[in-house]
Amino acid sequence: MLAVTELAIAGVAACAAGIINALAGGGTLVSFPALVMIGVPEVTANITNTVALCPGYFGATVAQKKDIEGQGRRLRLLVPAGIIGGITGGVLLLVVSGQVFHILVPFLILLASVLLAVQDRVRDWIRNRSGKNRDSVKKALVPVGFTAVYGGYFGAGQSVIILSVLGLFIEDTLTRLNALKQCITLSSSVAAAVFFLFSGLILWPVALVMAAGALVGGAAGGRFAGRIDPVLLRWTVVVIGMAVGLILLARQSGISG
Repeated sequence: MLAVTELAIAGVAACAAGIINALAGGGTLVSFPALVMIGVPEVTANITNTVALCPGYFGATVAQKKDIEGQGRRLRLLVPAGIIGGITGGVLLLVVSGQVFHILVPFLILLASVLLAVQDRVRDWIRNRSGKNRDSVKKALVPVGFTAVYGGYFGAGQSVIILSVLGLFIEDTLTRLNALKQCITLSSSVAAAVFFLFSGLILWPVALVMAAGALVGGAAGGRFAGRIDPVLLRWTVVVIGMAVGLILLARQSGISG
């Protein structure tokens, strides 16, 4: 059982993650390491974090409801791919040994940090590709599915990958592609979270505190929009993620040496 102080740390981290996700993305790079820092085993921390942050994904999807209108066919094809991928990633997380996940964690955090760093370039690339007469939704099924597997397994940086895939295969505005991305991310995250409900590894007091923190943070992020430079915030998160990843990698190297 975690102490009140540790629950408070988890709640504050989730609130920060909610703010970051609302303004720049990459909140998992704050909330997940915070759980590990207070002593939660990595697989349990990942599962608890996934469950706790689902309300935030739902809120972001609802907020872009207008931009998803007219994309029914895309949703019918891509959301199931997100669901199947999310569950598959969850299965992999539970089937593959915790030691393997422990080894992969620094690399996953570093990968997510890099993805967050190139997010603006991805968006510019998608803008530049608009008007190329592309709308191959079926070709996006497999890449979206594999990305959802990654999302169910770890999750950080998933949104950037999905947005890149959608920009590669589908012709539309960035705003509408972003709304479609939110729906897919929500579907894969909720699918993994529902699967994790039966794992027995969710720390419910922590998950509930974090869910509340993420909701408060998301709402605060909406209010702070325009007052905080999202680029500065994003690069702050990138630096934090890179530092955390390198520290964990150094610790592993020290242990293995």
